[in-house]
Amino acid sequence: MTGGRFAFPPSNEAIFLTDGGLETTLVFLDGIDLPCFAAFPLLRSEEGRERLESYFKPYIRTAVERDVGFILDTPTWRANTDWGAKLNVSPAELASMNEEAVRWASGLRDRLSDNKERVLINGVVGPRGDGYRADAQMTAEEARAYHAPQVEAFREGGADMVSAVTMNYAEEAIGIARAAEALGLPVVISFTVETDGRLASGETLQSAIERTDRETGHIPAYYMINCAHPTHFDSVLSGTDGWVRRIRGLRANASAKSHAELDESTELDPGDPADLARRYRGLRERMTQLSVLGGCCGTDHRHIAAICEACVPASNRVS
Repeated sequence: MTGGRFAFPPSNEAIFLTDGGLETTLVFLDGIDLPCFAAFPLLRSEEGRERLESYFKPYIRTAVERDVGFILDTPTWRANTDWGAKLNVSPAELASMNEEAVRWASGLRDRLSDNKERVLINGVVGPRGDGYRADAQMTAEEARAYHAPQVEAFREGGADMVSAVTMNYAEEAIGIARAAEALGLPVVISFTVETDGRLASGETLQSAIERTDRETGHIPAYYMINCAHPTHFDSVLSGTDGWVRRIRGLRANASAKSHAELDESTELDPGDPADLARRYRGLRERMTQLSVLGGCCGTDHRHIAAICEACVPASNRVS
């Protein structure tokens, strides 16, 4: 997508916000039952659509008020074949719902922003298996074939971009990147790490990024880290190597707990929004290319507003 200050991919000067932890907000704060932690079935009902719109509204409003861009995710992190089967959703219905998710997000953008270039519609691809465990691993070619139908649905719906989120081994990321390229959509890869800064597969973040770039010919527009607290990965981002500069987005967890601890939690750990914002600011001072700022599990609008305030001083915003 082209056009002025909010072009894609974002430049160092053009900040984009994202939302926070959609599923954790709906489950723990709103009391909504999400079987398999899947939000996409909410699109089936008017009540569900209204709940999703109410969730996204304050995030988009913050971006508009502060004159920064916004990347609007489709609620499709679980909308792939395996998770769909667990929810009794057929492949045909799944394709339709992924396409409809993009159209729904586009309509929300039209209603809440008067400048479409500020809001990019992002088709979200989640892992085939558990985001916290590198189970049922595929080859890169198997991953390309598996995820291609969802990416194709995003293209048919008119998405601006695709993001593979909570990736925990490189082959799945490579396959999704290849699928997106074949279908003509820009793609972002977001890895998640354990408390030691490594992927659940044991691979280092550096290796995963460098291998994905090498085996795809640098297809991803940029990389992100999501679903981990900054204390889990801060130490591995201390250098200025090329792979570090490829990381342009952060969507951290509010909690410093491990993935295993979060899996067993029955209550939400919101952490400290001000502390999280300070950690983002510290990372951005070192990594000036960081331009996509958002949250993941346990974060809500308070966290994103604090991050924006810490990382985008008022003097740098257009009045």
